[in-house]
Amino acid sequence: MKTTAVRLYGANDLRLEEFDLPEIADDEILVRIISDSICMSTYKLLKQGPKHKRCPDDVATHPIIIGHEFAGDIVKVGKAWRGEFTPGERFAQQPALNYKGSMASPGYSYPYYGGSCTYCVLPRETMELGCLLHYNGDSYFEASLGEPMSCIIGGYHANYHTNKVNYEHAMGIKKGGNILILGGCGPMGLGAVEYPLAIADKPGRIVVTDVDNARIARARRMVPPASASAVGVELTYVNAAEIEDQYAYLMSLTDGHGYDDVFVFAPVVELAALGNRLLAFDGCMNFFAGPTDASFSAPINLYDCHYSATHIMGTTGGNTDDLKEGLALAETGQTHPAVMITHIGGIDAIADTVAALPTIPGGKKLMYTQFNLPLTAIDDFEKLGRTDSFYAGLHELVEDHNGMWNAAAEKALLDHFGVGPVQ
Repeated sequence: MKTTAVRLYGANDLRLEEFDLPEIADDEILVRIISDSICMSTYKLLKQGPKHKRCPDDVATHPIIIGHEFAGDIVKVGKAWRGEFTPGERFAQQPALNYKGSMASPGYSYPYYGGSCTYCVLPRETMELGCLLHYNGDSYFEASLGEPMSCIIGGYHANYHTNKVNYEHAMGIKKGGNILILGGCGPMGLGAVEYPLAIADKPGRIVVTDVDNARIARARRMVPPASASAVGVELTYVNAAEIEDQYAYLMSLTDGHGYDDVFVFAPVVELAALGNRLLAFDGCMNFFAGPTDASFSAPINLYDCHYSATHIMGTTGGNTDDLKEGLALAETGQTHPAVMITHIGGIDAIADTVAALPTIPGGKKLMYTQFNLPLTAIDDFEKLGRTDSFYAGLHELVEDHNGMWNAAAEKALLDHFGVGPVQ
């Protein structure tokens, strides 16, 4: 069978190509990809090429399919997995395989396994590790965003607080405590704002900073303070660029207590140092942002580390349980991963989008791989709809959902391009 895919041949070398997939083995599964959201990690892969720790050294002669935040339909099941998986069903997947200690991962390492394509082959290890998941949600895009949501959820689960009675760590954020999300109005930050509103052990207060009024305005619309207040959480957005003494102002919002849990969502030295200063007694700071500079560092207060029991950690990615939790929350409407999405596009727009990702405003770029479509901002639907009924219809559907991409809009998009059930 033929597939069309965006393949990496080396640093700054992406190509959209059609080629033949091999016939699946008895322990493999053929899938059709519908949606693939673009991650900054893929941009880092493009910049580094074979220097990336997950990229094969021979990528120039054995190119790999990019994309790891993908979802779609199962097309054909090898004999080893029949009875467990069925052609025609939807799937979600966990790309962090870590199979027998290998760094290989879809979107980084495999010639026939990645999300930026029309069809791909899932190798044995995906199913062996339980990383291919049955998915019953109404949309494909929420399954695609299960992976970034799992990273956020993993960060929340990995935070911890100490117990000096028995020295056991209490895992997770502090119930009823103060959360600070620095640089938090980007796509991942918005997911991190919404997630704690859905869990049982909610914080009492969430403070989110950014330096861009447009991002802050969108964040207020996507996750309004009123929705947090309805579940007993005080939510405050702060434009840090307008605050002369950020430390004093942010500390004042907690009445001098400080923050029990701090998440740093941008790899900026000043943010990391500020977050460290703002920690309360036994506070935990999670450096969530992934820097590209291997020597990236920031000053920390070791006096507070010693006398105030503050601690610093970092997380990257989530595990399969985190992914399952994220999918369940989305399927039941407790979270709305669409808060991350600001653009949609087709397979022909993927390579250019990845290459320009840091310079494109907005949040997540959601790509649909079964057709061509220019990268288009959701905010532009209204303007485009004045002369194009297709975009006019999409605009109505997103406005019906507080400006968010949604299952009804996705269905309209797929119907427009004739993407139906697997034959």
